[in-house]
Amino acid sequence: MSEPRPRRAAVTGIGVVAPNGSSTEIFWKSTREGLSVLDRVTREGCEDLPLRVAGQVRDFDPSAAIEERFLVQTDRFTHFAMAAADLALDDARLPRSVTDEVPFSVGVVTAAGSGGGEFGQRELQQLWGKGSRFVGPYQSIAWFYAASTGQISIRRGFKGPCSVVAADEAGGLDALAHAARAVRRGTDVIVAGATEAPIAPYSVVCQLGYEELSTLDDPTRAYRPFTSTACGFVPAEGGAMVVVETESTARERGAPVRAHLAGHAATFTGASRWEESREGLAQAIRGALAEADCAPEEIDVVFADALGVPQADRAEALAIADALGAHGARVPVTAPKTGIGRGYCAAPLMDVAAAVLSMEHGLIPPTPNVFDICHDLDLVTGRARTTEVRTALVLSRGLMGSNSALVLRHGATDASS
Repeated sequence: MSEPRPRRAAVTGIGVVAPNGSSTEIFWKSTREGLSVLDRVTREGCEDLPLRVAGQVRDFDPSAAIEERFLVQTDRFTHFAMAAADLALDDARLPRSVTDEVPFSVGVVTAAGSGGGEFGQRELQQLWGKGSRFVGPYQSIAWFYAASTGQISIRRGFKGPCSVVAADEAGGLDALAHAARAVRRGTDVIVAGATEAPIAPYSVVCQLGYEELSTLDDPTRAYRPFTSTACGFVPAEGGAMVVVETESTARERGAPVRAHLAGHAATFTGASRWEESREGLAQAIRGALAEADCAPEEIDVVFADALGVPQADRAEALAIADALGAHGARVPVTAPKTGIGRGYCAAPLMDVAAAVLSMEHGLIPPTPNVFDICHDLDLVTGRARTTEVRTALVLSRGLMGSNSALVLRHGATDASS
């Protein structure tokens, strides 16, 4: 008697709220065209802070997407998450809410780094300016990094396995690994992803301690990884959510399988030890390839972490070469985040969305604002590159030392491969 085929984790829905578009379609159009939307920070209270450039979500109206009773008890980063989750569920052709008969069939997992700084700052100003009677009860939950998981699950009645990943910026990819694991173990659907909203005075002041943060005031030069003028990264808000379910159940209900979460691995090498991140990131890549049963030569594109710090950029370029061998110098590498900013835990989720869309459309988006590459990488710049993309590698590192790698395969990949 043959053993049953293992459950394969598939991406069936994508929802994006990003600086370059508050829908997946607009995000992809801007990304494939290599548009840069980095600009001077205009958020109230941030104008005179040392951080000059960021990726802000400017065309998002939370009141048009989220009920008032949820708006008043949540921060901006959770508004992004709830809206993106709805977009992902719609894209997957799933109902936004579960029925009473199957409430435990859908779970939620998110990652977040900065939490609800904007909400927290507002409540603290009320406390010190007017007194404790003017602080609302939601201050106790809105700032919490787990708020998005909780509010998505409560709002939509999802009672399956819910969790939050606290693993630095790389936690965005780790959240997808948790989702894939839950699906393989029997959960029908997991809504997974990450969103951030770090452009508020309190949040920005907290970030000023990062040596890796760029403080240039020219949006075209503030974030230029892999170049001789690299001077750090600029932050971004927004993020992406995806629907993860078994390939078999998706096909049974006629939903397109957009991609497979084929392999993942993570390591830890310590805060700001960028030279040591070379070994850790290479090990994560090897682990992800092994889990995906993927040869280095099968990787068609690498979505780079692209920190924008010379030592970190060099370590990443060498890690790609270490893990992929000779193929590392030939494989196309891209970092679309240079056009929207590096959104902490949300950054790799937006890369995952772009990677899936790259596989579907047969093109690799460019790396905006980057031209004079000083590393041995085939970095895609200028305009998108048309090519078949069957397998993508997404990389992420955190400022505190986490490293993560994820292998995605095209949704049309045969289940027997």
